[in-house]
Amino acid sequence: MSARVVVTGGHGFIGSHLVERLLTRGDHVTVFDGPAPQVGRDPATAHARLVEGDVRDAARLADAITPGVDVVYHLAAVVGVDQYLARPLDVIDINFTGTRNVLDLACRAGAKVVLASTSELFGKNPAVPWREEDDRVLGATSADRWTYATSKALAEHLTYAFARQHGLAATIVRYFNVYGPRQRPAYVVSRSVHRALNGRPVVVYDQGRQTRCFTYIDDAVAGTLAAATVPAAVGESFNIGSMVENTVGELVELVGEFTGSTAVAPVDTQASLGSRYEDLPRRIPDTTKARTLLDWKCEVPLRTGLERTVRWARENPWWLALPDTGAV
Repeated sequence: MSARVVVTGGHGFIGSHLVERLLTRGDHVTVFDGPAPQVGRDPATAHARLVEGDVRDAARLADAITPGVDVVYHLAAVVGVDQYLARPLDVIDINFTGTRNVLDLACRAGAKVVLASTSELFGKNPAVPWREEDDRVLGATSADRWTYATSKALAEHLTYAFARQHGLAATIVRYFNVYGPRQRPAYVVSRSVHRALNGRPVVVYDQGRQTRCFTYIDDAVAGTLAAATVPAAVGESFNIGSMVENTVGELVELVGEFTGSTAVAPVDTQASLGSRYEDLPRRIPDTTKARTLLDWKCEVPLRTGLERTVRWARENPWWLALPDTGAV
């Protein structure tokens, strides 16, 4: 049977792909976000009901999360290192106040909530791979780099609190380096592809020795949907990501192979960004819990997903015309 669902942040990268999948399976979808993107950029969300607003505005949000809604996918957030450094107050306020509003309204409406969280939550914990209950190790509060991780942790605390005190059915998904078509060119994959196809050198921070586990968007959406539908997921958090570790340097080499551009612009983050920014040497999830309880795992290898992403980028000149919004 079709469900009534709300997707906050439904015009965003992950949100728009999620909306597309929900509509494809026949759900009645309401997107709560800012104005719709220009025609042709995101055809999926054009078929969903749109309520325009800011998640910090509880009265406006109440027009979307109403009695009868089955599931709220809460993806609205300010994301990206460039945003953490430029808008730290908005990052905190939207993740905390916005999440509180979503949880309160979902509780009143009797809806289930799936909260989108992040691998950033674990911070600098060196004991990888990270399990869901592993410790968080963060830097100083004076470093804007940690505003996102801290505010998302508060959002998770709020979610658990609503579940325990008010009986809200809620699940948390923590994404690990999701990439794919339509992603803003501010992240390591999207920015690298964007710059390479525009004939500009790919920016590589600190020699590209950092390792990441890159997760193709289709896999991230599949994990999100599983978290909303499997009864055993209620009250739990799940790492949603690939467990295959690649250096950023290896990623850049693949981008060069698929785009034909091998020019690189090295950046020393300490010299360019100073103490406000800290990078992480490794970021690896343990996804045993998701495999066991959700019957989910990543299916798309980096090579395949990156090839699809580059092909899509070549076919969408509007995306190539977007500004490069990386932190440096």
